[in-house]
Amino acid sequence: MQISDKLLSRLDELEMELQPLFNEISRTGLFNHVKVLEAFQAERIGTHHFHSTTGYGYHDLGREALESVFARIFKAEAALVRQQMVSGTHAIACALFGNLTPRDELVIASGAPYETLLNVLGIGNGVREGDSNTGGFSVKIVPLAADGSLNLTGIRESLSKRTKIVAFQRSCGYSENYSFPIAALEAAFSVVREVKPECIIFVDNCYGEFVEAKEPIEAGADLMAGSLIKNPGGCLAPCGGYIAGKRELVRHAAERLYVPGIGGAIGPSLLNPRLFFQGLAEAPHRVHEMVKGAVFTAKLFSLAGYQVAPLAEEKRTDIIQKIYLGSADGLIKFCRAVQKISPIESDVFPEPAPMPGYHHQVIMGGGTFISGATSEFSADAPLAPPFIAYLQGGLSYTQIKVGIINVCQELNLDFANEF
Repeated sequence: MQISDKLLSRLDELEMELQPLFNEISRTGLFNHVKVLEAFQAERIGTHHFHSTTGYGYHDLGREALESVFARIFKAEAALVRQQMVSGTHAIACALFGNLTPRDELVIASGAPYETLLNVLGIGNGVREGDSNTGGFSVKIVPLAADGSLNLTGIRESLSKRTKIVAFQRSCGYSENYSFPIAALEAAFSVVREVKPECIIFVDNCYGEFVEAKEPIEAGADLMAGSLIKNPGGCLAPCGGYIAGKRELVRHAAERLYVPGIGGAIGPSLLNPRLFFQGLAEAPHRVHEMVKGAVFTAKLFSLAGYQVAPLAEEKRTDIIQKIYLGSADGLIKFCRAVQKISPIESDVFPEPAPMPGYHHQVIMGGGTFISGATSEFSADAPLAPPFIAYLQGGLSYTQIKVGIINVCQELNLDFANEF
């Protein structure tokens, strides 16, 4: 690809305009880097932790140390960080199913959850409340308020004698909903505590780690979960997921993942743990770069006349940037352009296709070193109106910048003259 001097000059002007926003992102990145570094030092991480294990995985020093670092970073009593968790949805399912019985009720307090979770709960093919087909517990979904915010009145009124877990999804998922900042979650947690203090508050933290200076446990959550091929893996973890929170709740989740009575005492690190440690150490910087790239993208596409969410100037709580393409053709072109500028399989043309857990066909663009890693520069979306590209991740701000310039050129946008 070629970038003209005129365009480079225009981009310099744009970045100067964004510099105050970048400075604020950098301050958060610095804070989180120090937090992670101090956790590594406090747990005295050394090269003796970088060894794989086999079989049952008893007395896996690296795994135990990694979990101690996670727990310290997220201010949790305990953490479960395992290669055997294959996705964020898997981690969430273990956290929920491990702590619910058929006598209980799950309240989802942030509107309809991510589509794969609907299927996990047995209420797929549209949002239907009622008993979970897979867990026996009842499920209640609280719609968002008219302005898209968390419906505090609805949350208050939804709580019943059977309610055991109140769950929140921090990120927007494949929706036009807002992603919820920690302050908004904290206000909702207070409502739950006021009405039913014994409830377990759970947060799906996918895409949100290290974007803000505070994490859900610090805001009052009891339990949270996420994926290692998103933010906390730092673009290096090859697989896995995590659960963090109160010790007993984490133990129950471990028993769901493995087996009751043994739980987290087993689970070998078949892959050398070094990449998991190194990815976590780099995660605050990687996320800092991702958020800068998302702000840059939002500004550029907004100036080119596209609807974007969030706007460049809005506060960030996750790494996702939504760009409204307006047509199936535009969405496909966008994702193909992301694939074309990727370091891996740049010659591949993504096609919309059925994907397990999703109602619509999904198109995914992004040649990543870790298969399917949304922490690397990628874009994906269901092929359905209003045809939003969900852009996330990036190895560096420079990679995101180059990628977005290429996307604009592939879409034939003469954006050099737009600002």
